[in-house]
Amino acid sequence: MDSTETKSLETFEVEIERLLPGGVGLAHVGGLTLFISLAAPGDLVRVKVDRVQGKVGFASIVEILKPSPVRVEPPCPYFGLCGGCDFQQLTYEAQLEAKVEIIRDCLHRIARIEGPLDITIQASPKEWHYRARAMWQVDSSARKLGYFVRGSRDVCDVEYCAVLIPPLQDTLEKVRTEINTAASPPHLRDIEVVAGDDGISLSPAMAGFQTREVTRVVGDEIYHFNAEAFFQINHELLAPLVAEAVGEDTGRIAIDLYCGVGLFTLPLARRFQEVIAVESNKLATRFVRRNLDSAGLENTEVVTLDVGEWLPSYRSFEPIDVLLLDPPRTGAENKVIAGIIGLRPDRIVYVSCDPATLARDLKKLMAVGYSVDKIKAFDMFPQTHHVETVVHLSISSALL
Repeated sequence: MDSTETKSLETFEVEIERLLPGGVGLAHVGGLTLFISLAAPGDLVRVKVDRVQGKVGFASIVEILKPSPVRVEPPCPYFGLCGGCDFQQLTYEAQLEAKVEIIRDCLHRIARIEGPLDITIQASPKEWHYRARAMWQVDSSARKLGYFVRGSRDVCDVEYCAVLIPPLQDTLEKVRTEINTAASPPHLRDIEVVAGDDGISLSPAMAGFQTREVTRVVGDEIYHFNAEAFFQINHELLAPLVAEAVGEDTGRIAIDLYCGVGLFTLPLARRFQEVIAVESNKLATRFVRRNLDSAGLENTEVVTLDVGEWLPSYRSFEPIDVLLLDPPRTGAENKVIAGIIGLRPDRIVYVSCDPATLARDLKKLMAVGYSVDKIKAFDMFPQTHHVETVVHLSISSALL
């Protein structure tokens, strides 16, 4: 048995130094850098090394010898098994601090931003029962409904989810009843669900719920969408998120990339003479047009095309005042960043749900003369390590 195999069978007593991007705890022992799941900074724990890659070990907690001052008892009975939440072991204040440090770590380590970073985070009004959108996994043969087991594609059967808003918890219970009947679809793998101000949309339709259009009021805007079109999960924070991203900017031209159903498009259209909204999902752009029409806004061109394909084709004889992008968790592709750089917008607003890919993309933008003016985080995902970040960038007038 080689040394790697030996280490993977051993247990170690370690102290958790801090939390890293991805939400894992950091510790060092015997020449190994350990990444430890479900830890709290300051924990003294006994861990089992599950696997080793070079000088990095991935470990799980066997025993908490001395809990961190910020460790609390997770209230969810599925915590540790369900892959949905990984911060329930922390006080809410510690969760917020960890998320700011995760953003700061990525910006220093990946984007090479030196010096102190002023990053504020807006807490969620609700630490629990905030989630207004979810994807439930289904194991039809075993009659299971819930979320994936941590680190696997098995389904964790969940009867109660502490982060769902009450109407979605009620929906979960009704869908569970149908899953447990012989009439449920035999090849069903997952279910998309979202709550609006006026009801529930479910895809596929079942348990009396349809894939219907619902609406949500955010600030002064009304948005139409359904379960098959992406919409943010924490509706309590949407108004301040939009206000931060759009701000008080006005001007001639604004571009909204990865616009979804138009969360930022509508407020941009009220502040700029011309807006171009780009989104590859046909259903989403159908809702953007619906939302613009309902708002009486006629100054926006909606483009249904892959963002990376559209950017090289766009030509403008006027400078772009603001370019806003809200890409998926994987960040912007290289061709998207190249296209943005080619357009040379005066200001860029980057809305991100992943600090690592955000930092990667910021590094490329900063390399051509953009500078970071402001960073603000929003805790859209309490009880998890995920965090939403809004970054404002501008380019030196000498480089325009």
